[in-house]
Amino acid sequence: MINIQEISDRFEIQDLLARYCHAIDTQNFELLDDIFTEDAFIDYTAVGGAKGNLVETKAYLEQALSKFSGMQHMLGLPQVSIDGDTASARTICFNPMVLQKDGAPHVFFVGIWYVDKLVRTEVGWRIKHRAEEFSYFHNFPSDVSPGEPK
Repeated sequence: MINIQEISDRFEIQDLLARYCHAIDTQNFELLDDIFTEDAFIDYTAVGGAKGNLVETKAYLEQALSKFSGMQHMLGLPQVSIDGDTASARTICFNPMVLQKDGAPHVFFVGIWYVDKLVRTEVGWRIKHRAEEFSYFHNFPSDVSPGEPK
């Protein structure tokens, strides 16, 4: 039976995942400091991106995502498993992205899952480890390599 604490934890984790999307889509990477632990490890290699700690990830995102004129990370409901002060989550993400190509917007779609390990901290839930699992690209520009758009 689910208790009030678990309901609260699930809502807080869902909000954390939504705040991640907001930080990425608005390219406000400083917001990630309130989403990940200081010692977090983030792995975007499944879609051609980088992996590393939070500082390295923020630098990578700033460089890689600056080339997009729009993106919209849309999440499905996460599958969450809570065990005291730790949790795991697997969340589907549908992500339309826009690149300028030959002076016109080119929209393509990325399908992934976020696989997270989370911890409860003094300031709330934070992601300690994130990895992406690749599902698909649709309409991906043939002259662009994943993770390093031109």
